[in-house]
Amino acid sequence: MSTETSVPHPRVSGVEGQPMDASDAALYATLLKEAPGGLAFFDRELRCRRANDALAALLGVPARELHKRRPSEVLPEALAAAFETALRKVIAEDRPVSDLDLVVPAGEPSGAASGEGVATAVEERILACTWLPARDGGGEHQGVVLTALDVTERRRAEEVIRRKEQRYRSLVEASAQVVWVAAPAGGVIDDAPEWRAITGQTPDDYAVGGWLSVVHPEDRPRIESAWHECVDENRVFETNYRIRTKSGTYRHFDVRAVPIWQGDAVIEWVGANTDVTGQREAEEMRGRLTEQLSAAALRTARLQQATSMLAEALTVSQVVQVITEVGRSAIGADYSAVALLDDDKLRLSIVAPSQPGAEAETGPASRDDIKVSDQTVMSVAVRESRPFLAEHPDSLRLQLGHGERDLFAQHTEERAWVGLPLLAAGAPIGALRFSFTRPREITEEERVFLEALAGQCALAVERALLFEREHKTAEELQRSLLPSDLPQLPNMVLAARYNPATRHVQVGGDWYDVFRLPDDRLAVAVGDVMGKGVLAAAGMGRVRNALRALALNDARPAAVLAGLDRLFSATEDEEQFTTVAYVVIDPETGHGEFSNAGHPPPLLISPDRPARVSTREPGTPLGWPSQRQQTSFSIETGNTVVFYSDGLVENRRRGVDAGLDELVAVAADAPPEVVGDPERLVDFLVDRMLAGYEQVDDVTVLALHVPPEPA
Repeated sequence: MSTETSVPHPRVSGVEGQPMDASDAALYATLLKEAPGGLAFFDRELRCRRANDALAALLGVPARELHKRRPSEVLPEALAAAFETALRKVIAEDRPVSDLDLVVPAGEPSGAASGEGVATAVEERILACTWLPARDGGGEHQGVVLTALDVTERRRAEEVIRRKEQRYRSLVEASAQVVWVAAPAGGVIDDAPEWRAITGQTPDDYAVGGWLSVVHPEDRPRIESAWHECVDENRVFETNYRIRTKSGTYRHFDVRAVPIWQGDAVIEWVGANTDVTGQREAEEMRGRLTEQLSAAALRTARLQQATSMLAEALTVSQVVQVITEVGRSAIGADYSAVALLDDDKLRLSIVAPSQPGAEAETGPASRDDIKVSDQTVMSVAVRESRPFLAEHPDSLRLQLGHGERDLFAQHTEERAWVGLPLLAAGAPIGALRFSFTRPREITEEERVFLEALAGQCALAVERALLFEREHKTAEELQRSLLPSDLPQLPNMVLAARYNPATRHVQVGGDWYDVFRLPDDRLAVAVGDVMGKGVLAAAGMGRVRNALRALALNDARPAAVLAGLDRLFSATEDEEQFTTVAYVVIDPETGHGEFSNAGHPPPLLISPDRPARVSTREPGTPLGWPSQRQQTSFSIETGNTVVFYSDGLVENRRRGVDAGLDELVAVAADAPPEVVGDPERLVDFLVDRMLAGYEQVDDVTVLALHVPPEPA
């Protein structure tokens, strides 16, 4: 830069007109020429007396145009006004004005600021200016000294930072996050007004306890431990907890705090808390709805399971057992009981479950009957034909007084009760009772489930009562159709076993009969009427009685079977299928005659020969036209003859031929002591032949054994 083009230099003189020291002169010249910032001196009339080239360049004005001119004469209006305002303030107040930024607007080139005639475009610049009052050696005010530094880039950088901070703050506010800062050791260093606005803490409260002091007491130990661990290990802290708000309620917050590093050291922690109460409440609501739906689905599945189990329960005791299991699993009942009304509808009788040891689960055994007029859970349910609910002992006392306690004193730990009427065709037939060892509120969904369960229980009980009546009838019929005992003979031992296929109904179409004839011979018959249950038993009774009548008239086997054929053709349906094996034998000699109407061949067991089945032609079933034949029959000393029905050798997985072969093999395996005892032999054959198979037909076995002569 040429000093010839700058504002003229003053004469160099010292204090009181003395020449300046050489070093002072050098300093002055260097400042004007080499200083990076702008320098200028303005007199009291605001005219520029001295200015360096750097200031001229910053202002975008040639240096020579500044000399002896006011800013308003050279600079743009807004810039000049700011210049002169500052100058007047310093002159008037005789004190510095600093930290004043002036903006030099962008403009077209107005000349060479360097004096070399090169015009340059001027960009907008920001000048940080300081205005100092200038005095002479005597202290007289001479004017104002200006220093100006170009801070354009710094201000722009600061503006960028400011905008980033503003955007960050807006983002934080928009995201409902609360930001806080903590010291490297985890303590409070800065106030957090946003946080205190939520928690209601005072600045002193926050400074002492920080954010941890308002964490829910149940969460605080866990959170405090986790926070200190993260601070000690300088790792990210991320968790959730509940915060007490200024209203006294608690809200859920998610928090994430990260360490801020400077080199190898953490200088602070910055954390952000997000209120997630709405989200948590929605999740909890969704969870409750899911739980309710799952519970409803589970109750539906359990009701279906109960329906299926009750369908298989044929007795009232089995129904009680099912209800006990379902009640304990579906609603968590500790005790349950089923009681049925008597014929007079005046008393309820407690029904015991089918499985031994279950009484402790079903309720008190000390009272097996209850008056309908008593004040009990089941009595009220039956009298009023509606569910009875007592969620705690006070509710029970309010509704019943002390009646229930007196009746069910065995279970004094009961704390909640449910009674449900068992209704059939709208009329009560009994009651169902559940109880709990803790207070228990029954929800509306559970009540609907229990009423549905009671409805299924009532249907099952009604069906079981009908079944038990049929069962009793069948047992009486069976006792009347089968021999109560077998004849006791000195030279022959007999044993029989009957297994009906119809579960629990002890009657079917298989039968056997042994009776003495007028000539002291023994008539033995084994038959099978197609079908099961009472109808088959009735058909079997007709055949058995007819056989006895025919045998008393003409005992020959062929004659008896021919007579049964005539009876069958006259009285039975064509679809009826009945087989009979009939033998007449002299018990003294073991000889007799035998005839077979389609029945399986007898099994022969001898001590000196392998077991075998008879190969004689079996003939046709009763009612099928044929000429009945009879053959000689004998049982040698020490031998056994076994008559049986096809249920012993035939089932869904085994044909008749395979069954006969297996029967022979089983008989061959029988130990001698079993073969010599007809009672043990029939049990041995039945158990071994039915083992591993589902019994689908009645099984009848009759054994005749002639003991060996004494040695």
